[in-house]
Amino acid sequence: MLFMAVCTWEPEKTEEVIKRRMAEKIPEGIKLIGEWKDLGRGRVFRLFEAADPKAILAMRSIWEGITSTEFVPVMETEEVLKLLPKE
Repeated sequence: MLFMAVCTWEPEKTEEVIKRRMAEKIPEGIKLIGEWKDLGRGRVFRLFEAADPKAILAMRSIWEGITSTEFVPVMETEEVLKLLPKE
């Protein structure tokens, strides 16, 4: 399943976020598909694939105490449209 992680942090934590990101090892069971930095403030969007909820929890624990992270299950719009009832 695909998940969008939205990580937000306070400006004074930016240096620590950069350090952790540079040293980060993506947990087994997670495939990072893409990552985008909000140029306006302390926020990053990460799209990843994970089949096991334990992998999601491992990913979350890396950033506890420094960021607020929201994990949102997502699907490509074309796939969602195929699942909708036909009228």
